[in-house]
Amino acid sequence: MPKVTEVAAQLAAPIVGQCGCTLWDVEYVKEAGEWYLRVYIDKEGGVSINDCEAVSRPLSDALDEADPIEGSYTLEVSSAGADRALKKPEHFQRYLGEQVDVRLYRAREGRKELTGALKSYDGGDVVLELPGGAEAALEKKDVAQVRLHVSF
Repeated sequence: MPKVTEVAAQLAAPIVGQCGCTLWDVEYVKEAGEWYLRVYIDKEGGVSINDCEAVSRPLSDALDEADPIEGSYTLEVSSAGADRALKKPEHFQRYLGEQVDVRLYRAREGRKELTGALKSYDGGDVVLELPGGAEAALEKKDVAQVRLHVSF
């Protein structure tokens, strides 16, 4: 049986595309006793509230019709965000050379977070070019999360 996120992604992808956006990710999570189906979208130039609404209405109808989720949940459609999490190989490929923040499960040289340019990605292993030119090769098992770095 396919996972809820897979079914939701299959339903969402054509709707998101018709609205001029791309599907970034889908999450199905329980928070404070409530279930949430979160659909993250992206668009060149940024996602507006109107884009989210344009996706949300027909997606809600499609989910009601297909009924892939047992019980109640809240549907949320939003932008992937400036500090979006990179999860899929295509995410990493798209942002090669960009600054990312990597959170580690265990401290490495006294640090659990590293920021650097994403130099390569291979099956979950990440190589960063750190400030000063040093490289950090990180294995998939050590990487908790990779996000785009946002500078203020």
